[in-house]
Amino acid sequence: MTKYQDLLIVNGDLVLDAGRNPEVIQDRAVIAQDIKHAILESQLAVMMIAERSQSKKADIRTQIELLVEEDVRLVPGTVRIEEPSYGTLYIFAQTTDFGDVSFSVIEANDE
Repeated sequence: MTKYQDLLIVNGDLVLDAGRNPEVIQDRAVIAQDIKHAILESQLAVMMIAERSQSKKADIRTQIELLVEEDVRLVPGTVRIEEPSYGTLYIFAQTTDFGDVSFSVIEANDE
């Protein structure tokens, strides 16, 4: 049974299916989308990408981690953030009801 349901948003736009109806996402995908939007709205991703100082980047990474940890649908302490390349952040966590969730935030234009 579906617990969470939302409309799919990619790059700030509503995604439509072949019939021009909004695509609906559920549960784990909703949690990932909500967290991704929270990170983007906080401007922390933009700050991290723009920052050159490794110590300041580590501070911003911690702020992002704390922001993600606020989501009550996640298991506390399971959030992990990786930056494999400049401008890309990968977020990994475990949900309380739906297993692992992961998603990327690529530069500031990926909404």
